[in-house]
Amino acid sequence: MEPHRLVEDAETVLRIPQGEPENGVPGGLPGHSTVTLHVNGAARTVTLDHRTTLLDALREHLGLTGAKKGCDHGQCGACTVLVDGRRANSCLLPAVAQDGARVTTVEGLAENGRLHPLQEAFVDRDALQCGYCTPGQICSAVGMLAEAEEGFPSHATEPAALPAGGPVALGPEEIRERMSGNLCRCGAYPHIVEAIGDVAR
Repeated sequence: MEPHRLVEDAETVLRIPQGEPENGVPGGLPGHSTVTLHVNGAARTVTLDHRTTLLDALREHLGLTGAKKGCDHGQCGACTVLVDGRRANSCLLPAVAQDGARVTTVEGLAENGRLHPLQEAFVDRDALQCGYCTPGQICSAVGMLAEAEEGFPSHATEPAALPAGGPVALGPEEIRERMSGNLCRCGAYPHIVEAIGDVAR
C-alpha cells in the first residue's frame, strides 16, 4: 500500500499519496497549477491555488503592489491592469486562466526610466489625493485611450459623430463615461479628466 501524508486544509484533512508531482505541483497537492504570466515584459512562473485571483498573484506572489485591492468585487477599478492590451479588473480574473497572458501593471508603464505620459499628466495636473486608486486610474486610462484610438464607441458617443473605423474624439464627456468604472473616494475626478485630456490631444 502506498504511503500517505496528511495535509490540513481549513475544515478537512486530505489524504494525498506521496510520489510524482501532479500538474507540475511538488507533492501532488490538488487544486494547484503552475502557470507562466508575462508580467511587464518578463516571464514569471508561479504555482498557484486555483482560487487565486490575478490581483493576489501579482501582489502576494510576485511582489507587484501597484494594483490595489479595493472592493474585491470588480466595482471600484482600483485593481485595473492591462491583460493582452485590454484593461481588466484583476480581482475578478482567476490567475490560472491567464496562463501565457501579457499583463501590464502600473509598474511596467514607464520606459527607460521615463514615466508614461499619463503618469506625468497625473502629476502635472495633481490628479490624485490619497493615491490609492491612482494606479488603477492610470492603467484604465491607458487602455481607454487605446480603445478610443481603435474606434470603440462608448455610451456617450454620438452615432453621427462616430468615424468609420477611425479614432473617437475624447472630450470631457467621453472621458468621464469611459472612466466611470474607476472610483476615486477623494473626488479628484475633475483633474483626472484634465490629465487624460492632456494626453488624448
